[in-house]
Formats: sequence, structure tokens, C-alpha cells
Amino acid sequence: MNILFEDNHIIAVNKGSSDLVQGDKTGDIALDAQLKLYLKEKYAKPGNVFIGVAHRIDRPVSGVVLFAKTSKALARLNKMFSMGEVKKAYWAIVKNKPEKESGTLHHYLLRNEKQNKSYCYDTPGTNSKEAILEYRLLAKSDMYYLLEVDLKTGRHHQIRAQLASMNCPIRGDLKYGYPRSNDNGGISLHARRIEFIHPVKNEPLKIIAPVPSGDKLWQYFEATQV
Repeated sequence: MNILFEDNHIIAVNKGSSDLVQGDKTGDIALDAQLKLYLKEKYAKPGNVFIGVAHRIDRPVSGVVLFAKTSKALARLNKMFSMGEVKKAYWAIVKNKPEKESGTLHHYLLRNEKQNKSYCYDTPGTNSKEAILEYRLLAKSDMYYLLEVDLKTGRHHQIRAQLASMNCPIRGDLKYGYPRSNDNGGISLHARRIEFIHPVKNEPLKIIAPVPSGDKLWQYFEATQV
């Protein structure tokens, strides 16, 4: 595991694009279970080890994920996320250049459980949820564009669905209209940065996740931002 930050209260991991944050019906070992083993061995802890999942990102997405090491920290983080006090920035590689180099996308997302997919609508409807994000163009290569996304709401597949709605599906995201999959089966969406006030120490904290090391395109785009 790639540990980005750890203290007595929280731990942040740079998730790979195939990793699960929390266990599901696949039975694959998830990051929360791996972290429990890591903490048990590192600190020689007897009995059960507490790890709380503060938020999740989709399995094919890479980047920073935050966990709590105590129930006190988890309760405070949960409140901060629900109150919109945690700022999350994502990087997305897309094939098509957006019409505007920066802007706000405002939709109402309706989730189809059977398809495990969300659909964007301009007006609210039954069971739809408001979805807002801001984006800006950071860089371009010969064939691709790097967008930074400031997520204002946290909806199912929100970034994937909303970027696709403006004809900018994320590289490798077959579910939302990209024509080809990536070699690793993931998509080119990366949780780059998370900023918040530490739930116990009450100090500002910013955690940045390096892009996937095995992807030359990601490496190129990260180098343009130095």
C-alpha cells in the first residue's frame, strides 16, 4: 500500500485503479481490510483493529482515500463530508476538448441500479439528485486533455456522467462512452488532492496523491504541472 499520510487519528492511502475501498460481493480483499492488517502488524496490536471508511471512490478510479483510525475521528470526518467541509480535487484525462476551458456543470443525476450507471438531466425528477462540479483545463498533449474537477456534491459516478454529458468521456471509461478500455482496466480519473481541517488537531491539512506510476500519459501530464 502507498501510505500518503498517517498519524494517531487518520490515515490516507493512494489507491490503485483496481483496488476496492471497502469489501463487496466480489470477495476481493479491500483497502480497509488491508489497513487493519497493516496496523495490527506495525503496532503489534492485540485483538481487533479499528478502521473507519470516511469516503469512497469507484474501483476503476485511482487516488487519495481517507480512513479514520478511531471512532472519534470517523464521526467528525463523516460530519465534515456531509457538511461539504472537505474539498476534493480530481484529475481527468479526456479525448475531446471541452467547448469552454472552464465552467460549472449542474445536473440532476438518476441512478440505474441494474446498470450501475447514472444519467444526467437538466431538470429534477423522481429520485434524481442534484449534482454540481466545476472544471478547468490544465494541460493538453497531442491527443488528450487534462481537466481538474472540483467536486461540489458527491453523487454516484458523478464526474464520469457529467463529463460524458458534455462530450468529454474519461479515457478508458467504456460505461460512459469512451470507445476503448485502458490496459489496466481502470479509467483515467484520479483523486489528486483532498483538503480539510484535521478532525482532532484542528489544523489545515492538504494531501496530494501522485498519479499512477505505470502510465506514461499520466506521468507526462503530472510533469506539466510542476
